[in-house]
Amino acid sequence: MKIAGLDVGTTGCKIAVYDEKAVLLDTYYQEYEVTRRNGQHEISFEEIRKGVFALLKTAAREHRLTALGVTSFGETFAMLDEDDRILAPSMLYTDPRGAKETAALCAAIGEEKLTLLTGVKPHPMYSIAKMMWWKANHPELYRRCKRILLGEDFIVYTLTGNARIDYSLAARTAAFDIEKKSWIKEVFRAAGIDLSLMSEPVPTGSIAGTVTEKVKAELGIEYDFAVVNGAHDQVACMIGSGVFSTDCAMDGTGTVECIPVVLKEKPADPAFYACGYSVVPYLDGLYACYALSFTGGATLKWFRDNFAELEKAKAEQEHHNVYARLDEKVPQAPTKLLVLPHFAGAATPYMDAGSKAAFVGLTLETTKMDLYKALMEGTSYEMLFNFNTMKAFTGQIKEIRATGGGASSDVWLQIKADILNTEVTALSCKEVGAAGTAALAGAAIGQTDSLQETTAVMAPVRKVFAPKKENARFYSEQYQKYTKLYRAVKGLSS
Repeated sequence: MKIAGLDVGTTGCKIAVYDEKAVLLDTYYQEYEVTRRNGQHEISFEEIRKGVFALLKTAAREHRLTALGVTSFGETFAMLDEDDRILAPSMLYTDPRGAKETAALCAAIGEEKLTLLTGVKPHPMYSIAKMMWWKANHPELYRRCKRILLGEDFIVYTLTGNARIDYSLAARTAAFDIEKKSWIKEVFRAAGIDLSLMSEPVPTGSIAGTVTEKVKAELGIEYDFAVVNGAHDQVACMIGSGVFSTDCAMDGTGTVECIPVVLKEKPADPAFYACGYSVVPYLDGLYACYALSFTGGATLKWFRDNFAELEKAKAEQEHHNVYARLDEKVPQAPTKLLVLPHFAGAATPYMDAGSKAAFVGLTLETTKMDLYKALMEGTSYEMLFNFNTMKAFTGQIKEIRATGGGASSDVWLQIKADILNTEVTALSCKEVGAAGTAALAGAAIGQTDSLQETTAVMAPVRKVFAPKKENARFYSEQYQKYTKLYRAVKGLSS
């Protein structure tokens, strides 16, 4: 029995195929384009569909699949007509359209009420505001719309003919009651959006159906396989990383650093959401909460492109990873520098798009490798600041499970362990989202009784980094200074 996880992202999609023992057999990847022009950010769901089918044609022919789990990025949706044709390009969450509509929705219902019902502070990034924008600006398209589908339920519907969306992705619309697990009729009435256009909400890891005869013909296969609603991509990554309890958190470090944690209850304090934290339903009645930094790995890429041309050139000549080469040159001792890593504005808990990066403590003795290490320290201080802000709701975090490109740097992971004064566990799996989705698919068809056991095989531990006491003490003192840095420099560079 072979299971697969399909992870639909904004720049490409991937499929990971596993055997009945949860051992990885194959991975497949397909890229597609995002359009950014005139301040508008759009993606084509037709290109997403083509990319997914290109992968499935190969994966389903090379492996007789029993079940496929589907996960996707959030917020962005497709509008389909009565013949299931896509009516228009889809706005990404970064697209600025929807601000006026968000304000109108808050005026109609109340910002605090909306926040506490949906688990997210109203913002133009969420789906409901952009649905309102389409209706207001292109009423002829809205009149022709018969279905509104986000990434996961778009693929599920395309494969099975059943329009179903899991709770965690539904929550990214800002029109879903995360406690009652249902669409909020009052929100749709105030928005002027027909609720019947939306997919049926179902628990994460539910079987949506089997592939249709039309899909089988297009894939060139004669057998059936089940299609399972996975989750919002960050939830899928949490599952793939083995984050199932409130004392464990995930650190997903790519260009952006996302830090999801598990909560026992939905926070009821509006101040929590004012910090930008968002909450979605998780497994077993728990909730997942997202903290993030806009510049995780992006800070090191900035350094690489501007200060490491020689190392970059040598690494390319030797077919060596430039970041690994830079890690070899990092000074052993902690730096005395403070870096506010707001190169692309500040995410949680500041939510200040105008904030800028800052370096403090430079002297004539400062080297470029001091700067490189200080960037790693600054992003780690930012992570600790988020944990401390959330601790009244999360409890004590005892372990961080690291994924993404940043998890390949032992130097950075040790810095994180020292600054957080917490064990950091590096996983060897690069595709934890696809792994988590495949694990959900296996559980849905009864192949496994334990997601924890399955994901432990899919994403084995590479190395555990324990805090070094001497470094932890130094960093604890530096962190106290760091907590004052944002307000000290705020306004100076605006």
